[in-house]
Amino acid sequence: MVHFVGAGPGAPDLITLRGAELLKKADCIIYAGSLVNPALLQMAKADCKIYNSATMTLEEVLDVMYRMEAAGKMTVRLHTGDASLFGAIREQMDALDEKGIAYDDTPGVSSFCGAAAAINAEYTLPGVSQSLIITRMAGRTPVPEKERLALMAQHQASMVLFLSSGLLKEVQEELILGGYSEDTPAAIVYKATWPDEKVIRCTVGTLAQRGEEEGIRKTSLLLIGDFLDSCYERSRLYDPTFTTEFRRASAPEQNK
Repeated sequence: MVHFVGAGPGAPDLITLRGAELLKKADCIIYAGSLVNPALLQMAKADCKIYNSATMTLEEVLDVMYRMEAAGKMTVRLHTGDASLFGAIREQMDALDEKGIAYDDTPGVSSFCGAAAAINAEYTLPGVSQSLIITRMAGRTPVPEKERLALMAQHQASMVLFLSSGLLKEVQEELILGGYSEDTPAAIVYKATWPDEKVIRCTVGTLAQRGEEEGIRKTSLLLIGDFLDSCYERSRLYDPTFTTEFRRASAPEQNK
């Protein structure tokens, strides 16, 4: 069987308990070497075969899975963060379906969660933003025209950009074109939860400049929006004037 496992954002202890157990039992681990923390491989058995998919094509990855399955071995396909986000897992699953090979998917903590934790941020602040847009800047790999970054920016929601830290000038231009002001808060989070994590706070108007000053080219998330620095409303869930399914209001609602 093949187990797709989300490795988490970087820190080895942020993999799920299920994911860690699968790593310990695996006969073969194929890991996304350019992004997954190699410290996770220390959980593997001594005789576990380990492959770095950063140097492999899809066909080569699948060939390893097929050979392991034919030998009755268990394979873990270890993806960074959670594999459902920019993980290219669907094409692997479709190929396994064609061969009748069983697989499952163990979710992981995405790096966008690790980035928020790194700066103690809440993406969905009441009265500020109740939506989070997760997307990327078009580069060598295009995005659908209807998902162009400038169009996404028109929503003025909280935003996280994957795979875009090498295109900061273009990102900045698209965000401003879409309606974000130059003084909209922004942050560049390099390798969230890794030992060499770095947080660079800036604005939309200074994204490119700050990225160049800090030498940011890859392995970073871009966080955009007023959730980073804004007044917000108190949550109604814990407001003493608000009745919920579990408790009655304990104080009269204040006139506004």
